[in-house]
Amino acid sequence: MRTLELLAPAANADIAREAILHGADAVYMGGPTHGARKAASNSIEDIRRTVQFAHTYRAKVYVTVNTIVYDSELDAVERLVWELYRAGVDALIVQDMGLLRMNLPPVALHASTQCDNRTLGKVRFLEDCGFSQIVLARELTLDEIREIAEATEVKLECFVHGALCVSYSGRCHASFVCGGRSANRGECGQICRLPYTLRDADGKVLSRDRHLLSLKDFNVSDRIAELIEAGASSFKIEGRLKEADYVKNVVAAYSRILDSYIAGHPGQYRRASFGHARVSFVPMLDKSFNRGFTHYFLDGRRPLGIASMLTPKSQGEVVADVRELNNGDGISYFDAEGRYCGVNVNRVENGKILTARNVRIPKGAEIHRTFDMKWQQALARPTASRRLQLDVTLSRRSLSGRDERGVQAAVSLDAEILPARKPMDAARVLGKLGNTPYELRHLVVELSENDYIPASALAYARRRLIEALDKANLDTYSYEARRPERPDAVCPSSRLDYRDNVANARALEFYRSHGVKEIEMALEASGQDAAGKTVMTTRHCILRELGMCRKENPGRKLREPLSIASGDRRFNLRFDCSRCEMQVVLAPASGRKA
Repeated sequence: MRTLELLAPAANADIAREAILHGADAVYMGGPTHGARKAASNSIEDIRRTVQFAHTYRAKVYVTVNTIVYDSELDAVERLVWELYRAGVDALIVQDMGLLRMNLPPVALHASTQCDNRTLGKVRFLEDCGFSQIVLARELTLDEIREIAEATEVKLECFVHGALCVSYSGRCHASFVCGGRSANRGECGQICRLPYTLRDADGKVLSRDRHLLSLKDFNVSDRIAELIEAGASSFKIEGRLKEADYVKNVVAAYSRILDSYIAGHPGQYRRASFGHARVSFVPMLDKSFNRGFTHYFLDGRRPLGIASMLTPKSQGEVVADVRELNNGDGISYFDAEGRYCGVNVNRVENGKILTARNVRIPKGAEIHRTFDMKWQQALARPTASRRLQLDVTLSRRSLSGRDERGVQAAVSLDAEILPARKPMDAARVLGKLGNTPYELRHLVVELSENDYIPASALAYARRRLIEALDKANLDTYSYEARRPERPDAVCPSSRLDYRDNVANARALEFYRSHGVKEIEMALEASGQDAAGKTVMTTRHCILRELGMCRKENPGRKLREPLSIASGDRRFNLRFDCSRCEMQVVLAPASGRKA
């Protein structure tokens, strides 16, 4: 059967635990350094603790080492990888190919979305270089995913939910050139969320103070079946900076979707981990932080409306009836000038919202609830449990068990068999598994009606059996080793420029060994002036989003080049209409020396 993996983000070990309890088959989290979310780092000990919990359910732990690495850091990163390996992680998510020229342990490698995995040639190359799983670019269509899946054998990981980067991942340098905070070093300043003014070559304002580069959040919860059938096997939720309530809700929602799909296709698919997650709430995706939802380019160029131009803040859920609101809720709306406003609710009386401060909500304005007090209070409590189904056999000599993971163990029954003076309730005693991850599914009692074993002896044997099962699970846990790198693999491009993020000598060695002739170093490692360089490449086109597409409106002429500005940040725009791509270029004197 084909396995399907729900991959959840974890800012820390506690959130990783909640993700697994709510149905995740794997979690991804940052290590102490060199993860693409510097604010979500974790100690080796916390990662080891996460591994021990996750492996109970045969869930996996992937650690991000997906920044570019400087020459001075190569030895430290190599030591870090060995520490992560000894902590038991299942795979590393990496960007920098310099790691493939390190003395690494046999740990599986996943190609981060920071590698810009959007073509068949790139995916095939990375597969040949030994990657076990490849995180596809968010911009791909279903047809493009299907094409890659049909031509490769490597496992394909697709984002399904969460924030969208406007640039192709790994190819955004705007934050670095404007403020020194490199997205490729885990320090993105999110300047794509700022308001910009769009002007033509004459300085005429075409759009003022709108969030022209800010995208809505990805949500393909209604398209999971199509992604599965296109060939994806791992479904990734974005959000390593998100809090526990977000992770609980979103993981529970997608876990239900996967379970429903599998139930409708018996014998064809199974989850990548074990144990049934039971949650105490009904998951609702629009309850959690979102900027409005989009399918992005899953269906190609249609429809419009992928950007959140009015605000980069959470849209929450639409309030159909204000009587649904409660004291302490947070709401948002747009005022008469089109500005995003937020306020807390005190109460609702006679259909009128009484707020914590005096505001004027325009008549007919659409109200969104961005904070649901009762919902947040409910999710602050324990909201899930996850149990492994266990079959137990009790005989005169032993107590044995086999669980749904296929793990089995037996312990001797060190108890005298007594003549029965009353019925023996073995199921009651052996079913007391509340403080363990197990749940009794079947019990076979191979004793005669006249045999009796004291409850204390049964309880002692039960505890020893659980310990034996836990040990057997660890002893039989299977890791996927790093796949061999084919020396004859040829990089799909013979020339790499600064956007390919080669930052150290070992990465240079890697690419040269695979046929690359010319290599320009990454901006972060070169010290070159970035003025005039493309700092974002995106499938999102500002002109199309504003109804000014040159293809769709060939009669409309714009005085180019166009530019966007926010404060002292200014970028020129280039449009490659043959590819439907937009390039954001740093204007002179708008940034800093790289």
